This record gives sequence, C-alpha cells and structure tokens, in this order.
Amino acid sequence: MPAPQADTLVIVGRIVGLYGIQGWVKIRSHTRPPENILNYQPWMLGTHDQWREVRIQAGRVHGKGIVVQVAGSEDRDAARGLIGADIAVYRRQLPAVEADRYYWTDLVGLEVLDLGGRSLGKVDHLMATGANDVLVVRGERERLIPFIKDQVIKEVDLDRGILTADWDADF
Repeated sequence: MPAPQADTLVIVGRIVGLYGIQGWVKIRSHTRPPENILNYQPWMLGTHDQWREVRIQAGRVHGKGIVVQVAGSEDRDAARGLIGADIAVYRRQLPAVEADRYYWTDLVGLEVLDLGGRSLGKVDHLMATGANDVLVVRGERERLIPFIKDQVIKEVDLDRGILTADWDADF
C-alpha cells in the first residue's frame, strides 16, 4: 500500500439530517475538533463512487453539532436530497501530520501482524472510545485492538501496508 496521493478523497463527515426550512443540513464530522470540517472548501459530496463538488454557503456550530447550508440548496426540499451523502476533501487540503501520527484513513486497509508475524487481519475501521482509539481488525474473526503506540502498536509501515501489534492471536 503506497503512501496516499494528494488527489485521493478523504471522507471527513456525513450529512445526517435537515435543519430548519432554508436548506440547512446537520453534519456528523469526523474531524478533530468536529468544527474543523468547516475549514475546508470545496467539499466533495457523494455516495459510493459518484462525487460532486459543492461550496458551503454558511456553516456554524449549533449545540453539540454542526449545521451548514450548501450553495444551491436554499430550501428544505433541495437539502433533503443531500441526506446520507458522505463529505470528502482532497488529501492535499489536509494539514501534514507529524512523524508517528496518522490520519485514520491511512490506517484502514493495513494488514495487522502480531509479533510473530502472523496475520490478525486488516484494519476495517477505527473507533474513538475516549480513552484511546481502537482498531477494528477483520480477518478470520473481528478483533478490537487499542491504538496505543509503543505499548500495543509497535510499528506502522505505510509503505509496506503493515501494522505490527503486540497482540495475542487468541484474544
């Protein structure tokens, strides 16, 4: 698995509902902090492999969530068609990461090996638990492996597509 390309799309959120009658929609952001999703323009909206570029006319934090108005969707009926769309940005729009830090999207698809070199499966996705992030690894069965550098995660080699973990294959 080679390093990600600048023109690769990275999913940073999803449109999850309507807000008001003027075409605003509710956003579930995958950025940290969540309101950082408002810093990116343009957005790519899509489902599966069909993507289209959109501009955000306005956006703000609202309570515990985020709401935006997508240009061209100025009423509730137009906005309804956006529900369920993934929000992506190009990799080149994201800030560079520091050494030994990773975007979740970079870890998805990596083969996970135990210290003996046995495959535990591939990273399917990650979860935030509050204490630490958790890799969801799918192989002959599903494993939840905490992403704790040095203690559990011994090496991440993006160029080779391998993540080495101090994890018992029977656990």
